[in-house]
Amino acid sequence: MNSFTYQYPVRQHFGKGCAENAIKEEMKLVGRNVLLAYGGGSLKRTGLYDKMVDWLHECGKNVTDFGGIMPNPTYAKAQEGARIVREQGIDFILAVGGGSVIDCCKIVSAQAKLNEDIWEMQYAKHQYPTEFVPMGAVVTASGPGAEQNNGAVITHTEKKLKQPLVGAYHNFAVLDSNLTKTLPMGQVISGAFDTLSHCMETYMGKPQTDNLSDEINEAVMRNVIKNLRTLIADPDNDFARGELMWDSALAENGLLKLGKQTDFQCHMLEHAVGAYTDCNHGRALAIIHPTLYRHLLNEGKEKLARMAEQVWNVKGETVEQTATLGIDALEAFIKEIGLPTRWSELGITDEGVLRAAADTCLLMPGCCKQFTRDELFEVLKECM
Repeated sequence: MNSFTYQYPVRQHFGKGCAENAIKEEMKLVGRNVLLAYGGGSLKRTGLYDKMVDWLHECGKNVTDFGGIMPNPTYAKAQEGARIVREQGIDFILAVGGGSVIDCCKIVSAQAKLNEDIWEMQYAKHQYPTEFVPMGAVVTASGPGAEQNNGAVITHTEKKLKQPLVGAYHNFAVLDSNLTKTLPMGQVISGAFDTLSHCMETYMGKPQTDNLSDEINEAVMRNVIKNLRTLIADPDNDFARGELMWDSALAENGLLKLGKQTDFQCHMLEHAVGAYTDCNHGRALAIIHPTLYRHLLNEGKEKLARMAEQVWNVKGETVEQTATLGIDALEAFIKEIGLPTRWSELGITDEGVLRAAADTCLLMPGCCKQFTRDELFEVLKECM
């Protein structure tokens, strides 16, 4: 493992039915004017919106709405939120939803305190914000783990880029498994695969020697696989829902990344495709992962083989064969849980889009194979 310093700021409220008490306790610590941020209509259809507003009013808060945050949040939407925060004198941002809502609010929190464009600040000047409007997250869609860190994935539609920005950490995160029941099962499955992807992207990073962080990671991956299968068989299984929420948190609270330089080449490739197609994040990751791993089989065979044995419980006669069997097991699992394996299943048929995505994809130094853009294009084409 590499050297590291670990400090973790996010307070966790975990447990079935914990949301009301957690929010009321946290609201004692924040200012009067609260921005309530959320996505589409599901929050209102399920009645959760009314509950949130009632709880905030009971705590004596003035509530300002910031709804309509899209599944792949845009830079324009984040700028809209920042304007509302400034104009309404918002003291605290409460993000209720999944990774998209939470990521958007991280940038709203930062941009509201800046006198310059945060995208240009980070990508042109390589500078990062230091002041933020305080915020918290109530998670309804676990999987991305966005509530656990200060990274945000934002789509800049004018630039045709979907890339990470650094925003605010949350003061707290509410992980109430009851809230995930407001989502269709397809979204739950997609989110859980995103968790598994985060684990694999961390595991496949550098160094590739065996270490404690990776051994903890193996346990989390096994837990995701086991509980996702359980939940698909029994959607009312509260224990499995809670386990998947905590898996998601562990994948992104920094614990598994200690001493590691992470990979995340698959994520960057999905982001690049998403910038042109607005595709679902978890479903697109499922399409890319097996093919990408076959392309880095030579460079990553030792780690892929260990994952095959420790996570997928398969073993061949050689390291290369074991690694290949592990990739096959991953692909079989993707099919088993009903996620797509080809771009055509998402309606993506234009190779020109894939070429553009490869040409704008961020190249990750933590990946065990340093891909060229032409090689990434080949990966994407093989997923057609």
